[in-house]
Amino acid sequence: MLHSATPGLRMKGHDYQRWARLNLPHARTVLQRIGRSLEALGAFGNTGNGHAAPLAAAFDAVEQCLRGFDEDPPAEEALGAADEAAALARALAATILATPFRGDRLGQHVRNLFECLGLPEEGAEQSLRCGERPDSPLR
Repeated sequence: MLHSATPGLRMKGHDYQRWARLNLPHARTVLQRIGRSLEALGAFGNTGNGHAAPLAAAFDAVEQCLRGFDEDPPAEEALGAADEAAALARALAATILATPFRGDRLGQHVRNLFECLGLPEEGAEQSLRCGERPDSPLR
């Protein structure tokens, strides 16, 4: 089935469903929560731990990608931006996984970030790896 989310643009079902779930401005907010969680866990505090610089770089890359979104752009642009942000969010999650820093709250924020990028299934998987408890009441 084709849907028209933006005048002149026709999307297939999967793209339309993903576009309908996108919220790039909120993804930026959730990313800030990830940063605060990492800070609270001490991930950025000790530059001698070997994890601070890679985490900061991965975090900054996602932040740069999402920085300009005060509102969601038209569908085609939003999907492209979400794809770029998702690739960077995957790199951030992989960087987190290369550290000892985990936590239920951190995992919840990682899940929320992927949900805002229209990828709830991937978010559910990544969140558990980043420390969200499987029995978390917010799952």
